[in-house]
Amino acid sequence: MINNKKYLKSYILSFFNNVSNSEKDIDAFLKFSKILKSYEKKNNIVHVFGNGGSASIASHFSMDITNNTNIKCLNYNDASLITCYSNDFGFNNWISRAIEKYGKKNDLLVVISSSGKSKNMINGIKTSRKKKFSNVITLTGFNKNNPVKKAGDLNFWLNSKEYNIVENIHQFWLLMIVDLIKKNL
Repeated sequence: MINNKKYLKSYILSFFNNVSNSEKDIDAFLKFSKILKSYEKKNNIVHVFGNGGSASIASHFSMDITNNTNIKCLNYNDASLITCYSNDFGFNNWISRAIEKYGKKNDLLVVISSSGKSKNMINGIKTSRKKKFSNVITLTGFNKNNPVKKAGDLNFWLNSKEYNIVENIHQFWLLMIVDLIKKNL
């Protein structure tokens, strides 16, 4: 049996230690917000994907950025779309299919994958490259040299193998960017 108090203190400390406020990370967050802000003036779309808990984060980010700015941002968490494309093209290809159908040149792709090994994300990135998306932003954790991170243009990696720590910090980072953009409107 664990010491609950010790566990909670350790968990909270792990969260704060992983949020990061290094100059390098701050500069990357500023670059991300600048890229997103450039989509206010474009007739292009920001596409956001995640699996499981990361799909919920994608929905939250997409709704907040759309609601609080003039940025067109879509996530694809409709069960009919996912199950149709998964059934017809395989789960590893459903994101590729969505990008093929809804994406266009100079759109932006944001993928959220705790492990950075999700084949559907990797295949989606490949399709976004074929469609000539302007950038691919990745949020990952676990292993530093994961395939999703390697395929991105601007990458936010978290040095943790704990799903809930990774997912909560990904959400924190994305909503921090939304709030930064809101403050600058």
